[in-house]
Amino acid sequence: MKLVQWGAPLAACLALACVQPAQAQQAMTFFVTSQGLGKGADLGGLEGADRHCQQLAQAAGAGGKTWRAYLSTQGAGAVNARDRIGKGPWMNAKGTVIAKNVAELHGANNLTKQTALSEKGEVINGRGDTPNRHDILTGSQPDGTAFAGSDDRTCKNWTSGTQGAAMLGHSDRAGLDESAPAKSWNSSHPSRGAGGGCTQADLRSTGGDGLFYCFAVN
Repeated sequence: MKLVQWGAPLAACLALACVQPAQAQQAMTFFVTSQGLGKGADLGGLEGADRHCQQLAQAAGAGGKTWRAYLSTQGAGAVNARDRIGKGPWMNAKGTVIAKNVAELHGANNLTKQTALSEKGEVINGRGDTPNRHDILTGSQPDGTAFAGSDDRTCKNWTSGTQGAAMLGHSDRAGLDESAPAKSWNSSHPSRGAGGGCTQADLRSTGGDGLFYCFAVN
């Protein structure tokens, strides 16, 4: 009889423990890609980046939403990253709200190493970890808008895996010093490297892996 009395609550507890993470991931509206496309900053343009977000979300059980990559483009018809991610609020795979709206996202948000999680609910390696993967592709200014001028900050609008450069943010909000850029989640420093600035090796050389942010727009 005692075995039955203990067994039922234990079974219920185990069931709850299994359900809660799945429910959190279904409600997830923000994540850092657990992996890039493997071609440096050549993401196949915004369309290819959005598709990658959608596929990763689908695999994590959150594919019922429309997902968009937090990326800006430059030149004629330039797109601002902040304009393509919906209105919020956004929460990570564990149910923690990282920002209530676009203004808070670009102000006093709740993005930290512990909250900027992948679609799997995993912490992204940051400064001090091996390998460091905190450099996130954004191509954006601190307010989430595109860069003007001729200097490439989007690796040719996310189609180049060789020449060019991309503006990067730090997902762990940590850098070489205590300056605002070093702690910026979306506009810390441009990519660089021997391969031209946009190769996978270039991105890895400064602490990245071709990862980017994904947001659900609905």
